[in-house]
Amino acid sequence: MKIRPFHLERYFAQHEFSARYLLSSSDCDGFSLSEILLMANPKEREQWNSLQLGYTESSGLPELREEIAKLYKGASPDDVFVLSPGEANFIAMNVLLQAGDHVICMAPAYQSLYEVARSVGTDLSFWNPVLNQAAWYYDPKELEKLITDRTKLIILNFPHNPTGYIPTKDDYYKIISIARARGIFIFADEMYHLLEHHPQDILPPMCEVYERSISLWGMAKTFALAGLRLGWVVCKDTAVMEQMKRYKDYLTICNPSTSEVLALIALRNKHKLIEHNLKKIAANLQLFTKFCEQHSQHFQFAPTRAGSTAFVKWLGKEPSLAFSDKLVTNTGIMTLPAEMFDFGSSHFRIGFGRKNMHEPLEILSRYLRANY
Repeated sequence: MKIRPFHLERYFAQHEFSARYLLSSSDCDGFSLSEILLMANPKEREQWNSLQLGYTESSGLPELREEIAKLYKGASPDDVFVLSPGEANFIAMNVLLQAGDHVICMAPAYQSLYEVARSVGTDLSFWNPVLNQAAWYYDPKELEKLITDRTKLIILNFPHNPTGYIPTKDDYYKIISIARARGIFIFADEMYHLLEHHPQDILPPMCEVYERSISLWGMAKTFALAGLRLGWVVCKDTAVMEQMKRYKDYLTICNPSTSEVLALIALRNKHKLIEHNLKKIAANLQLFTKFCEQHSQHFQFAPTRAGSTAFVKWLGKEPSLAFSDKLVTNTGIMTLPAEMFDFGSSHFRIGFGRKNMHEPLEILSRYLRANY
């Protein structure tokens, strides 16, 4: 199997652990081990203290699958498969697709969502958004135009990384109707589920409302526990699930026992984690909106309604990659340019999940005034 380099991850590898400030991270500040263990009840604490570091059940810790199933209407633990999110995407694309199939993916997108599909030998089309005064919109009519007789899969990501877009419920069900009418499978990356900024915007997971779908979620974004490297898929198609489990035998085989127990504790305290992250995102969104108002000659931005990221238009003359490289060199601030998403050269991803966001914004403001 041949696959292109993962541009975004290579860019992060270059700067993430050397830059002083990360202004583009998609996750929130991670919780510490001690913070999670403080939430554990006596039984969970004993489960942690007596944990044996051996092999675990391939499908996931039964208690954890039961807890995950509670997050979905009509789901049972048998519908849940626990694995790392990146592994889930890799497996699903190889199970669902074969050379010659046609796939539609939202753009811009996290590269692995479409790159693995492309490496399988599929024909790829991108569902591009409309940008109206810095506000993003994905028109279901434009999605429908991309469908061919060979369309096997539609890849969605709501809330969307990097734009922060989330559709109305009306548009969401239009997308499902388009797929259902043709029997097209949907792979739904829902890693930012429950990070909608307003409760009325929360969408039902795809696996609850469409029978030919896989819903992907995990601990990294919503729960700020990326270091656990743990997620799951929920799917009602037993044949697809069985194929995915067989494929995992060639990859990680099973999950880290430590991560599974910590995830179990975290999910049983999910409201505390989510509330903490939403408050931070809301505060930073206000900060960044004010910053963009002060620098309207440099950035064009419409506040987002979901998730922990935004895709902000850069109004400077130089490409966003060139600006990002200079910025991290001269100020220690890392931004993520549009080139890392294969989406032109005039946008940046901004992340709202860091508690120190005011510090890099102050430095960036001075840098812009002095140099631009």
